Amino acid sequence: QVQLVESGGGLVQAGDSLRPSCAASGRTFRNYALGWFRPAPGNEREFVAAISTTGPIKKYADSVRGRFTVSRDNAKNMAYLQMNSLNPEDTSIYYCAARAGYSGSTVAEYAYWGQGTQVTVSS
Repeated sequence: QVQLVESGGGLVQAGDSLRPSCAASGRTFRNYALGWFRPAPGNEREFVAAISTTGPIKKYADSVRGRFTVSRDNAKNMAYLQMNSLNPEDTSIYYCAARAGYSGSTVAEYAYWGQGTQVTVSS
């Protein structure tokens, strides 16, 4: 089992950058793939990015590819979402999620969730 706590959100202007973090508990952090999600219109969470257990496989939603970079540090039990060239459409709560095994891109594939961190981008 793993517990997740996000931090590092905030209020920025369009074009700025942020790097939310996801701190995980548990000694088997390296066995979990990690994903980032945010609510979409209709309140369903949409996929943003995911990273495999040791980091070589990364996936991105089309809307953030080239602007966001997902990474992790298994020695520190941490994951990060580097967000560059932010625009107002990126305003949302960003959730970190974990699953044992491969890195999925759907909400249903992830068993563990953090409480989210708010990112607000002003124009």
